[in-house]
Amino acid sequence: MSTLGSTSVIFDLDGTLVDSEPNYYEAGRQTLAEQGITDFTWADHEQYVGISTQETLARWKERYDLDAPLDVLLADKNRRYLELARASTRVYPEMRKFVELLAGDGMPMAVASGSSRAAIEAILEGTGLSAYLRTIVSAEEVTRGKPAPDVFLEAARRLGADPADCVVLEDAAPGAAAAYAAGMRCIAVPYVAGQADDPAFATAGLLLRGGQAEFTARTAYDWLRPGATRSA
Repeated sequence: MSTLGSTSVIFDLDGTLVDSEPNYYEAGRQTLAEQGITDFTWADHEQYVGISTQETLARWKERYDLDAPLDVLLADKNRRYLELARASTRVYPEMRKFVELLAGDGMPMAVASGSSRAAIEAILEGTGLSAYLRTIVSAEEVTRGKPAPDVFLEAARRLGADPADCVVLEDAAPGAAAAYAAGMRCIAVPYVAGQADDPAFATAGLLLRGGQAEFTARTAYDWLRPGATRSA
């Protein structure tokens, strides 16, 4: 058993473990351009950080009055994203160190993401993180996406862990809200600095307002020690 007792750690993927948002933006931009929407910007993309791909596309259909069926849009964006992800996805160095530190300690770990299972598997394989993170839950495998707690609760179930013993790492407000709804502690590492004051992040046990620039493997590991309840 881990020296951290019964704790299990559940990682969000995009924007938390890896900097995949540029790939999601480009895949989305290309998908919308194919539908005649050519003015989609990074600022537009930031509004959808932390929301599942399917939910994002459902919102785009309404916002941009798209005629293409949702399943067609989903297949198109996923195809474009997978091509980009396989070509290049960067792991945050301190997150890799954290995963390796937890693995060395025997910590049960999972990935719970709003991405498709194919995308999660492609990124974990391509980055080498699959050697440590073998339990995966995608948005496709649960009824509701974040901010509902379903994906985190399913990850806890597959790990055989009590939700109260789980710690979630998240970069987005919907994910922090989902962790809170699941009854789990949360280490929040905001991807969009301007969203650090979102009320959902106030529920996190540890909020690193500086995002990945502030996150260190050792700080997170020490915070996991039994009895640690402080916030940053």
